[in-house]
Amino acid sequence: MKILVADDHALVREMISSFLESQIGAGLERANDYGEAENKVKASGPFDLVLLDYEMPGMNGLDGLRSMIELNQGKPVAILSGAASRSIAEAALALGAAGFVPKTMGAKSMVFAVKFMIAGEKFAPFEFLFKDKAENPFGLSGREKEVLIGICAGKSNKEIARDLELQEVTVKMHVRSLTAKMAAKNRTHAAMIARESHIV
Repeated sequence: MKILVADDHALVREMISSFLESQIGAGLERANDYGEAENKVKASGPFDLVLLDYEMPGMNGLDGLRSMIELNQGKPVAILSGAASRSIAEAALALGAAGFVPKTMGAKSMVFAVKFMIAGEKFAPFEFLFKDKAENPFGLSGREKEVLIGICAGKSNKEIARDLELQEVTVKMHVRSLTAKMAAKNRTHAAMIARESHIV
């Protein structure tokens, strides 16, 4: 497994890279601007995941994302950002980004997001994209949303617990809570409601 982290802030780049190396055991490559990231992909072939800082030199916003998606030959490319707006996140996802990962995200959540995207799923923090009650009709918490995503992916409580680095009993608690909020009969019904409501 190969991951490329491209960020012009050395401390952020090293912190994210080192943590992912230790937690996932992936081979990590680093780049300090878009040009270097592009050269690394050209030199070694597509990566299993490319994380691009939205505001680094050479990125040119969504233009860099578009180019990297093509260059990485269909494998996941995601935006990494400390300040991008919700509209930028939505535009990136619409362009085909595998996800939008805030730099402020907790370490365990970032590992979950990376694993999720490498598995071929799209990731964006629920509380970032769905801040209004109208867009979060069931009032789910961010953690409940993560568990619901796992359910929709057909994962067992044990698998979700492993992905999120939680105790299985904690996942069961979140499943009970989210099914109650969604007035779902069971986890399968909750997944069906989620898809029909376009919240996953």
